[in-house]
Amino acid sequence: MDTLLLVLGFVCMIIGILGSFLPVLPGPPISWVGLLLLYFTEAVEMNYWVLGVTLFVAVVVAILDYVIPAKGTKRFGGSSYGIWGTNIGLVVGILAPIPFGFIIGPFVGAFVGELIYNSKDHKRALKAATGSFIGFLASTFMKFVVCMVYFGLFVSIVWRNWEGLF
Repeated sequence: MDTLLLVLGFVCMIIGILGSFLPVLPGPPISWVGLLLLYFTEAVEMNYWVLGVTLFVAVVVAILDYVIPAKGTKRFGGSSYGIWGTNIGLVVGILAPIPFGFIIGPFVGAFVGELIYNSKDHKRALKAATGSFIGFLASTFMKFVVCMVYFGLFVSIVWRNWEGLF
């Protein structure tokens, strides 16, 4: 049973790391499930502090993942139309069958949203779209770092408890 939990936890870690780049998958929460599965093994002693802190970080990062691109749009002078365009563009980009749609979608969405708000100010629309893109890159980097820290924690726990797991 421990081997199954260990393998499932490792798979969750890998999916979580991939999810830090793919907006369809919530990377840090999936990586946290990998840590949780590791702690369910008999060889690893339950540590509620580690699980609690990592859960809190995963939830905060998951929320910030949706907030940061919108705040980037607002910081670069975008209106609420640009923010809505960012969010709609992200969803459309995920569902669109084009490569890298999840990157292009928020940028195009913010640009179109700003053009709807003020069709004559192309420069402002481009600036807001750039803010959206920078926000998206920042949130992706943040998710990747958190997932890699969780992966490092996972590996270190497995390393310390190697004898009891097998």
